[in-house]
Parts: sequence; C-alpha cells; structure tokens
Amino acid sequence: MSMSVGGGGSLNSEPNVVPMIDIMLVLLIIFMIMQPMMRKAIDMQLPDPQPAVVTANTASDQIVLEVLPEGAFAVNKEPLTKANLASRLKEIYESRPDKIIFVKGHPAVQYQDVILAMDVARGSGVRVIGVTPKDP
Repeated sequence: MSMSVGGGGSLNSEPNVVPMIDIMLVLLIIFMIMQPMMRKAIDMQLPDPQPAVVTANTASDQIVLEVLPEGAFAVNKEPLTKANLASRLKEIYESRPDKIIFVKGHPAVQYQDVILAMDVARGSGVRVIGVTPKDP
C-alpha cells in the first residue's frame, strides 16, 4: 500500500470506501432495530388435536351457527335465510350475558359465506366467535 505525500499533481484513482462502509453499517443497525417492530401477528387459540372424549350435554346453552350450501344458514338446527339471520341472532343475544357463538361451515360452501356469517354475528352483538373442529 503506497501513500502519496502531495506534490506531484498525479491523479488518485482509488475510491475512498470508508464513508460508504460507515453508511452501510448505519443502515444495517437501522434495519436490525426496525425488524422486530415490523412483525404483525394474530393471537389465536388452537384446539387440542386429540381432544378427550366428553359425553354430550343435552342441556347445552351453546349457539352454533351453521353455514349451509346455497345461501342457507342454521342456528342450532333452526333453518334461516340470509335476510332473517341478523334479526334472529340479535333476538338470541339480547338477553344473554355471554355473547359466544360457534361457526360451522359446510365443506361445499365458499369461504366468503363463512366470513359473511361471522360479520353478521359480530354485528348482532357477538363478542367471541369460535370455529368448530372438522367432523371426523
């Protein structure tokens, strides 16, 4: 490595990379600090993959909203249409202290129909929406 001590007027064609390295280190530090802040997550509780078998409770007060093919719905086996779904859910949840519903989608329905049912339930006062596990 040779060093010019002034004088001669010759041109130096070597690039000065020290400022470029400083800029790269600063950018690296900025990206390392910002990475954890950029993560987005949804908190969810997944069901147990091998649940214990429990006997059926005949006096259950759970509400199950089934999304059926061709725009049909059922609340605890009571058939409903899209037009009267919201009014029926409001009627059910007016007097209930716990506003929990379970949504069950038929395999033949589209995903948007299940989301529509969840939106209608949320608009009817439901606070917690659960999804039932797949039938074996």
